[in-house]
Amino acid sequence: MEKNKQIQRNWHIFDASTAPVGRVCTEVAYLIIGKHKPSFAKNIDGGDHVVVINSDKLYLTGNKENSKQYHTHSGYIGSTKTLEFKEAKEKKSDMIIKKAVAGMLPKNKQTKSRLARLHVYKSDKHLHQNIKFENE
Repeated sequence: MEKNKQIQRNWHIFDASTAPVGRVCTEVAYLIIGKHKPSFAKNIDGGDHVVVINSDKLYLTGNKENSKQYHTHSGYIGSTKTLEFKEAKEKKSDMIIKKAVAGMLPKNKQTKSRLARLHVYKSDKHLHQNIKFENE
């Protein structure tokens, strides 16, 4: 079992335009949790960093592009806001991937630090150009 100081975090990159949202996000969640490592333990946050590019080119299969909706509620009466997938893709395409990955992570104290290692960019230009990625 590794201590926090001994954890080696690798970097991975994914292109969101190559597969449907769910396929990309399941692989991303798997890497963020750290299940691919032989030293995986549920109580230790040993996951890697993941960079997702081209989030503005993501897609869904079937008729989900027309029927998928994202809801937010502030807690006040009548404050429910609904955003269609097509609108969300134009305005907040990074939110779609972050929300999908967040739904796939276990709900515990490590969730916040795991989501902090997810970096989503709308185009293929990103701030981590000088980092050596594992899956390139």
